[in-house]
Amino acid sequence: MIVPDGYKSVLDPHNTEKAIKAAKDIFEKELSGALRLSRLTSPLFVPSGSGINDDLSGVEKPVSFTVSALGGQKMEIVQSLAKWKRMAIADYGIEPGRGIYTDMNALRPDDTVDAIHSVYVDQWDWEKSIRTEDRNLDYLKATVREIYSAIRRTAFLLGELYSSLEDYLPNEITFIHSEDLEKEYPDLSPAQREKEAARKYGAIFVIGIGYALSDGKPHGLRAPDYDDWSTETAGGFHGLNGDIIVWDKVRSDSLELSSMGIRVDRTALLRQLEICHAEERSSLYWHRRLLAGEYPETIGGGIGQSRLCMFLLNKAHIGEVQASVWSPEDRAEAARKGVYLI
Repeated sequence: MIVPDGYKSVLDPHNTEKAIKAAKDIFEKELSGALRLSRLTSPLFVPSGSGINDDLSGVEKPVSFTVSALGGQKMEIVQSLAKWKRMAIADYGIEPGRGIYTDMNALRPDDTVDAIHSVYVDQWDWEKSIRTEDRNLDYLKATVREIYSAIRRTAFLLGELYSSLEDYLPNEITFIHSEDLEKEYPDLSPAQREKEAARKYGAIFVIGIGYALSDGKPHGLRAPDYDDWSTETAGGFHGLNGDIIVWDKVRSDSLELSSMGIRVDRTALLRQLEICHAEERSSLYWHRRLLAGEYPETIGGGIGQSRLCMFLLNKAHIGEVQASVWSPEDRAEAARKGVYLI
């Protein structure tokens, strides 16, 4: 079932479209002001084999095509801009304390398609230049709090425009390490642990996603060459990255809004390539530049545009706020329940 029984949208399709525009405009201003980010134009595709494209968990296949005008050179639709942004930070000469954000549009045909996942992915990809001494958990947490505050301010301002919208975000976001989640819920899967913690606290940031837990498995898969998920921190924990997850009352489930982290330095990159048995990537263009010291230290991430709009507009299905493809069965169920999928 993709739509909860008894669900009814508080906004009709016309007002939904207006509210989507308002939510995106407000949040962009709040985010860029909080983190001191300037907008850049970003690519829809990058050269295949350059190492610039995001490998996500390492198993997804990017959509590719060849360009006749370039002698049949193969290009890939981006899956995210995690590595491109760091290259842009270096090439634009952006100083520590400032950063960039961009509208990222991607295709992920290998993703599960359901109420919160789509083939089409739109997110605010952002990256910020930092100092070497900022590569720590305190800086990560401070940045998460700034982003969460931007989300809360956006929710408040949307409520001023559309009084029917319910804002159920807690005042503060709770930080939980993935290793503590495993200890608290040892018999649950990572997704079930997130659900229970999100239900309990309302909004959480799960730290350390990618490094193996006590059972030998990571909380979630992460590529080895953008987030630093292996550096040891206080208490013997690992990871300078994580996910922002909220409790979605409409769906009675957890909802991930953002994945982010302090990026790998030379040491972390080599360590994570070895852990993932991907040492051959060190010869790729992007990786050679990082290993040569051409990239500054950065923190960055992606914030789902449709996910955030879905949450803030109290929607039950991501298809209510974005145009994508859905199975005939899903569309039929949505129609029976009076839900308009764009």
